[in-house]
Amino acid sequence: MSKQIRIGTRDSELAMWQARTVQSLLEANGHQTLLVPVKSQGDLNLDEPLYEMGITGIFTKTLDVALVKGEIDIAVHSLKDVPTQLPKGMIQAAVLPRADHRDILVFKKNFNPDDQMTIATGSLRRKSQWLDMYPQHKVVDLRGNVNTRLAKLQNNEDWNAAIFAKAGLERINILQNLRGNYGLEYSNLDSFIPAPAQGAMMIACMQKNEAIVKATAALNDLETQKCVDVERLFLRRLEGGCTAPIGAFASIHNDSMHFQGCLLSLDGSQRISANGTIDSLDWKDLENFAFAKAEHILNNGGTELMTSIKQSLQQ
Repeated sequence: MSKQIRIGTRDSELAMWQARTVQSLLEANGHQTLLVPVKSQGDLNLDEPLYEMGITGIFTKTLDVALVKGEIDIAVHSLKDVPTQLPKGMIQAAVLPRADHRDILVFKKNFNPDDQMTIATGSLRRKSQWLDMYPQHKVVDLRGNVNTRLAKLQNNEDWNAAIFAKAGLERINILQNLRGNYGLEYSNLDSFIPAPAQGAMMIACMQKNEAIVKATAALNDLETQKCVDVERLFLRRLEGGCTAPIGAFASIHNDSMHFQGCLLSLDGSQRISANGTIDSLDWKDLENFAFAKAEHILNNGGTELMTSIKQSLQQ
């Protein structure tokens, strides 16, 4: 393929790291590339909570438009930010091998969860799971890219800790130097179920562009793809167009897929879980498995809880 591949990306440090990773992989396969950074609405508006902005696609819409208009050839995303329904004609061309899927708590000295603490996060899922464990704590909104959020935590005397995706801090070499550069510590939140597809990078392109589809498909990691596809199908069935505190994580061991999923109330006081294992990696079986786990939640109070969440967020 002789044509230069134009790689669309958000212009934050983490997004640029992701795009450069894809760029290196494509160039290693003999392709010429060009990075095309853009700002998303989610990056421009840092004052309004994500759920009030209609979080679905808030970080991907600008790149989607550029892709549909032919201004870029591929878009590189953190897959957890991508709506489960892609625009017409657009496909998930490749999913790269997953990094660490876990959330972490980044905290200041003398942090004691038994005391009254203020925790910062812009995620409804993280807020709900934290309040599930520590209902006495106050959770406040935190927006911005990784560096901005760390600086806000560092500079706000009233905040004790904030919750981040571990992969993001690892990818731009912040995690290793948290103590030295920020005076902060961290711990893994192993009990948290992550956002669907957390830790995975996705390449989107237009299906009609056969040369680009072929070039990017060579980067796809099939095991990661199957896991995140199941997580996102679970999410799609639960969401019904409504943002909600939903967690999902699938992993493959010895030709079996293990799954954990949950839906929580906004205040963390109610939690509905759906866990299980399937001894088949056939796509149709995995699709049925994902929908069955979502149906389990909906049939055990999830339908009513989703209605309540939607009403609360619209007020």
